[in-house]
Amino acid sequence: MKIYTRSGDKGLTKLANGVRVRKNDGIVEAYGTVDELSSFLGLAIARLSKGDLVDVLVWVQRRLFVIASILAGGPGRLLPEDVARLEVAIDVLEAELAPLTDFIIPGGSEGASLLHVARSVCRRAERLIVAIDNEIDHEQENIFPFLNRLSDYLFCAARHVNMQEGIHDDLAGQAI
Repeated sequence: MKIYTRSGDKGLTKLANGVRVRKNDGIVEAYGTVDELSSFLGLAIARLSKGDLVDVLVWVQRRLFVIASILAGGPGRLLPEDVARLEVAIDVLEAELAPLTDFIIPGGSEGASLLHVARSVCRRAERLIVAIDNEIDHEQENIFPFLNRLSDYLFCAARHVNMQEGIHDDLAGQAI
């Protein structure tokens, strides 16, 4: 089977449910951004040491694939347990981090910086999915809390990576 089909040459794509839409349709923008997020996570994983954090990120990539499938009208389900697993992972990281006293400037190590980029892409995906809320199966209500927790997790993970590498948070208040 060839990778190219020529079926999208006129700016249309077919969703998993068989519906053809323009490639700039909100649904395509949303699942494309989820794919972009997963790609940034893959890049971060390549830069990080193996361990619990990488294991969570690989699991997250698989959940993001499910979200993209759901958005495209395909199969899949996100469960409340998926959201709960992220909450536990956040709690584990936060227990090791210094409490926040100010906003932080994204950056630090390469791995942490990639996680910050992933966090901002996650927030964009969240906004795009909210914009197409009326087109989403409302039985998929766990997508919103999952992405909301994921951006929090990625923020904590970036701080944790910097902490492990001896890099202190760059507090935004120091920039003003």
